[in-house]
Amino acid sequence: MTSVPISEAREHLADLANRVALRGERVVVERRGKNLFALVPVEDVELLERLEDKLDLDAIRAAKDEPSKPWAEVKKALGL
Repeated sequence: MTSVPISEAREHLADLANRVALRGERVVVERRGKNLFALVPVEDVELLERLEDKLDLDAIRAAKDEPSKPWAEVKKALGL
């Protein structure tokens, strides 16, 4: 994975976009040595979203098996 300062990313955005889109590179953009964000291929983002959806579904299935609480008890626990 390549890291570039934000000033360089600003100047070479089109080139970075081509590297990411056409070559599948991942580029981390940083400011003052700290990572700000990453430029990644769309396929990576789609995979991440599918993984997040699977984790959400797993959590829903696990929660479904937990005993439910009466609404009054939930409100009281939340201070409502």
